[in-house]
Amino acid sequence: MSAGFRLIDLETWPRREHYEAYFKNTPCTWSMTVQLDVTGLVKQGSKLYPALLYACGKVANRHEEFRMSLDEAGRPGVWDELHTSYTVFHKDTETFSCLWTPYYEDPAEYFAAYLRDLARWGAAEGFEPQPDVPKNIYYASMLPWESFEGFNLNLQKGWGFLLPTFTFGKYTEHEGRITLPLAIQVHHAACDGFHACRFIAELRQELEALDAAAFGGRPE
Repeated sequence: MSAGFRLIDLETWPRREHYEAYFKNTPCTWSMTVQLDVTGLVKQGSKLYPALLYACGKVANRHEEFRMSLDEAGRPGVWDELHTSYTVFHKDTETFSCLWTPYYEDPAEYFAAYLRDLARWGAAEGFEPQPDVPKNIYYASMLPWESFEGFNLNLQKGWGFLLPTFTFGKYTEHEGRITLPLAIQVHHAACDGFHACRFIAELRQELEALDAAAFGGRPE
């Protein structure tokens, strides 16, 4: 699987000063936690985790600030496309493994690929049992045991990591609506509050419009 990586022209990049401020002068990552409404997907019986992964990938692939990374020489650039890295839990050992699934624009095609990868590698032990992990991935995980109001990762070597991380929590119901928390962690050199808020707004739109049947749910 090939993926293009385009270096950013720092001389003409409007974000150059912001990038240098938060990458070189004051290295800074940050996170925020919001609630997502997943009422339709849950009530129609969709497989929630892959639906969330797909929707995050669709929106992330729309915006360059969520596809930024560094090349081998430490120069910033943008991937043409991001795929999904996600965790699966092993009850017997109380550990998890990281799998990955390529991104497909068609939700049913993505879900089919997710199910194939899960069937092949989901029971395999080890941190990364699935081979050929691409560099152009975003990271996601889910904590289905508890909801939360805040979540952040403390990365010792995170100053050079520009790609986003998404963490979902347990869904709860209140007054007929079903919501779950999403924590977004980003590098400030790549992504500001505006970009994260735009991502969240578009993600909510995608979840509202998502075809539940594409992820094993009952059509309305």
